[in-house]
Amino acid sequence: MRKHILHHLQGAALVLGLAAALLPAPRYAAASPTLQQGSHGHDVLILQEKLRKVGYEVAADGIYGKDTERAVAAFQRDQKIRITGIVTNATWRALRNAKIRTWGSNVKKPSAPATATKKTATAPNGKTILPQYKVSSILYTAKKYLGTPYVFGGSTPKAFDCSGYLQYVFRENGIRIPRTADEQYKLGLRTMSSRELVPGDLVFFTTYEPGASHCGIYLGQGDFIHASSSGVRIDNLSNTYWGPKYYGGKHIVI
Repeated sequence: MRKHILHHLQGAALVLGLAAALLPAPRYAAASPTLQQGSHGHDVLILQEKLRKVGYEVAADGIYGKDTERAVAAFQRDQKIRITGIVTNATWRALRNAKIRTWGSNVKKPSAPATATKKTATAPNGKTILPQYKVSSILYTAKKYLGTPYVFGGSTPKAFDCSGYLQYVFRENGIRIPRTADEQYKLGLRTMSSRELVPGDLVFFTTYEPGASHCGIYLGQGDFIHASSSGVRIDNLSNTYWGPKYYGGKHIVI
């Protein structure tokens, strides 16, 4: 009798385990990696950029060192959550909801973005803006800066951030687009599938906050070029890191 009950309980546990495995993991958990001193890479860079945006002075270098740990601990203290210097779901949630501060006591006032050499109007939202004959030039310019290092706020060939890189490439080809990824997402026409993208279109990703917070230029064959934490590089929309973060594409080619 005891063996029969034990066998029944084991079978039930196996069924529950399989059911749990088949359920989709919570979306937020997948986007909320635990970070601590010694961590490095794009997730750390996302953390550092968000800390800077909400008023904490830290280098955006993708390396979780003592300065980043101190900034995290200060943020946790100010948010009245447990001070550990380690970023878990609670800290990510607080960062997501924290108010963005352009500049203040702990943040240097940002320099104005470089202006175009020619007076051109900013591209209109919700419309295609890139003539077909300029696509090859856009892609050539974009690839010319492969390997350029990443710096938060960078918008010149010395160093780029993601949206600064796009703005510079388009400006070099006589097209003025907004400075930030969320504003650039307003350009063009929304695509229903990545299969609708053509070379020269824009692609966007959700990283440190909901919505479009990272961007790149579509090259074709699923590849896109962008300024990542390791510098300007080419990646594929379906790779294990960027695939789950893909927010959508905007068709801008006329």
